[in-house]
This record gives sequence, structure tokens and C-alpha cells, in this order.
Amino acid sequence: MIERRLQLSPTEPSVGGPHPNPVPAIPGQGTDRITLAVLVSGGGTTLQNLIDRIATGELNARIGVVIASKPGIYGIDRATTAGLPIITVVRKEFPSAEAFSERIFAECEAAGADLVVLAGWLQLLQVPAKWDGRVMNIHPALLPKYGGRGMFGRHVHAAVLAAGETVSGCTVHFVNNEYDAGAMILQKTCVVDATETPEQLAHRVFECECAAYPEAIAAYAQGRVRLVGGRTVWR
Repeated sequence: MIERRLQLSPTEPSVGGPHPNPVPAIPGQGTDRITLAVLVSGGGTTLQNLIDRIATGELNARIGVVIASKPGIYGIDRATTAGLPIITVVRKEFPSAEAFSERIFAECEAAGADLVVLAGWLQLLQVPAKWDGRVMNIHPALLPKYGGRGMFGRHVHAAVLAAGETVSGCTVHFVNNEYDAGAMILQKTCVVDATETPEQLAHRVFECECAAYPEAIAAYAQGRVRLVGGRTVWR
């Protein structure tokens, strides 16, 4: 597994002096445990990974709320088993994407979330200005390839294999108002075997995801990565 960080690097500070281009802090973040709102639309495997990493102490975080985009999904069962608060917000019950998104982020606010993480979330969000740079997604391909509307799950891996790619992986990125178009934070890669099935490739890409998402969340919680002027800044 190979990692790549996607970044605009701040200017290096002079020895012993203040950083000339500091990354802005966000209130409530730093060394304290971060509170997450996790958004799910399906089986909840990414949610389960976060639950497990938190339980083992590998990720210093708590999940304040799980928001599901529809009832009856297995992600709700996973959240119930873990004793997490669950809210279901269905897109068709709202007149617009803006109204739907307003409700989603109101629930995140009520839960005291510092960061919103999309975990197999399939609904387009309109991110309020207050939450800009505070919403992350993980995509099962090396963006900007194989992203956008309709590119999720098996569809992504089938497209990667059909194109004859030799490398795939995952991308963690900040979320904007378009599918898979926000500033990239980091990527992890794996080799593609031309003889494998989309399901086999999905399994190996998910192994990359299991490491990448907690790493990106931890970096954010520690103030090491931020979205500044629409670009990712690491320090």
C-alpha cells in the first residue's frame, strides 16, 4: 500500500520563529477528542471501520450521531449495535437539495459535531459556508479518475478493470457542492490484477480505505490539515 498526500504546502518557518503562513485553527479542535457526524446510505462498512478504530484507541474520536439517507439499511443496524444515536433523513421528503442539506447540517450541529464524514453517502449535499472545510468523503478510486455522479461501489471497480488500469486505491477529500470534486487530502494505492473481479478489487481497495480515513480524520483533529482558499494545506 502506497500513500500520497495531496497538498499545498505552507512556506517552511524559520528556525525558532512563528510560521509565516499558519493554517487556521477551528474552535474546539486540537489535541482533544474530535466529535464526528457519520452519514451513511448503505451497508455501513466504513462506519464500522470507524467504530472499530475508535474502540481500539487507534482513532481519538467519538461519533455524536449517525445520519442515514433511508430506512432499512444495514448501516442503521451497525449503529444500533454500537449504541450510537441514529437519525434518518430522506431526500424525497424535502423540496430541494438546499432544504435537505439544511436539515442534515442542523442535525450535525445539534450533535456537537466538529467534522462530518461521509461513509458511503450517496446524496448530493449543499455545504453551508459554516461547514466549508469541515466535511470529508472517501472515494474508492484515485480521483479525479472514476468519480462523479453514479460512480460508486461496484461501478467504480468495474470501470477501473475495464480501462485496464494497473493501479487503483482510494481518495479522501474535502466535500464541496459537486460529486467527488472537493480538494483532495490523501490517497492510498494498491496494484490491480487484470484477472480479478470487481468484488475482489473492491476488497483490496477497502483495505486502503480502512487505513486512509482514520488517518485523515486524525490529521484534521490534530490541526495538521485544513482547507484554505479551496485548497488542502498540510503542516
